[in-house]
Amino acid sequence: MKKNYVLDTNVLLHDPRAFFRFEDNNVIIPIHVLEEIDQFKKELSERGRNARLVSRYMDELRANGGSLAEGCTLERGGTLRVVLGESPLGASQSGSALMDTRILKVALKVANSTPELRTIFVTQDVNLRVRADVLGLNSQDFEADKISIDELYSGHLDLEVSTEQVDAFFEVGELEPPETDPPLFPNQFVMIRAATNPSHTALSRYDEERGVLLAVGRSKKPAWGIRPRNKEQQYALDLLLNDEIKLVTLVGKAGTGKTLMAIAAGLQRTMDDKIYQKLLVSRPIFPLGRDIGYLPGTVEDKLNPWMKPIYDNIELLMGITREDRHKGRGYDEMMDMGFIEIEPLTYIRGRSIPNQFILVDEAQNLTPHEVKTILTRVGDNTKIVLTGDAYQIDNPYVDSSNNGLTYVVERFKEQAMAGHITLEKGERSALAELAANLL
Repeated sequence: MKKNYVLDTNVLLHDPRAFFRFEDNNVIIPIHVLEEIDQFKKELSERGRNARLVSRYMDELRANGGSLAEGCTLERGGTLRVVLGESPLGASQSGSALMDTRILKVALKVANSTPELRTIFVTQDVNLRVRADVLGLNSQDFEADKISIDELYSGHLDLEVSTEQVDAFFEVGELEPPETDPPLFPNQFVMIRAATNPSHTALSRYDEERGVLLAVGRSKKPAWGIRPRNKEQQYALDLLLNDEIKLVTLVGKAGTGKTLMAIAAGLQRTMDDKIYQKLLVSRPIFPLGRDIGYLPGTVEDKLNPWMKPIYDNIELLMGITREDRHKGRGYDEMMDMGFIEIEPLTYIRGRSIPNQFILVDEAQNLTPHEVKTILTRVGDNTKIVLTGDAYQIDNPYVDSSNNGLTYVVERFKEQAMAGHITLEKGERSALAELAANLL
């Protein structure tokens, strides 16, 4: 049976094609949602772009012979309708100017006028869902592109095999894996463990093309002086130094070494191995669409507060001491030599970036569309690394389940040119690890 889905403003600002995602059901937009959308359309941010797209999509449906007042037919057989009007919500709120209240009134009107159909109010506003429930409305979150953080693909697992298979793996460096459910993904890491001797283990990565597990961690050469301290870091370094893997995503809490390892690998492949021309590092200047012009100084001066964590990691890898700083040495040496470039993501649209090692730090603050914009800038012989912590999000328009970083992890897990690792153990300090776990 068809249902009525009444959409809140935040749903369309998050996904301007949201009304195409409800199969053959009736999608209803309160007129007050369009009034709110109109307030955002002049913004130069991602939100403004989405507001303009909503109006454009609705105008296209109207221009194709439909009527938004009576209902335009959608591509999957459903309808899109804009609804006016009031619904009794209590005398105390009948004259309220709050848009949320007006939108709820329309949702109640739809529910009362079509009792034969189930009406569902869709919003990403938790408080508004609670209010709808109090008023007797069915309400739900907008679930498109949401990935539960607890179910996020980790990029690695443990498998039990026979002792003989582990011994053979150490001899030849590869092993045909046993069948798993679900099947192994490309570049997924596996710690094989002897069933009769749990301490007899080996680390491997699944090569989908050959259908075998390949040995990981046999090289003892550090990346710019950085050696992995645990198996997840060993997995991450293997991805970072593998030039066939063009997209690497690293997710983990504070202190797990995501950024440090990515910068170390970038410097290794750029300065020492000369595989890439330069290391391009960026972080979202939150939000992505916000300009940095309000800060004083040059572009480098403006970026300094945002990029300080990056500079700290570079100076750590350079071995810069307090005495060196007094002598004027620092991260700017690398920049002056042209090996490192710091770029605000605000200006990345329209660029083509070949032959570079790109690091986008704090990628959990990006929307799926912003990540798509960044990935489509990648040129020939460029590797891109996205790092972040899905539990530390500053962007109010995304959360742990619908941010750009987790979106990419899930969308690319079946692709041979991509690899992912979730780092779990903090290595910054004992106090940092304890704080990350307890607070």
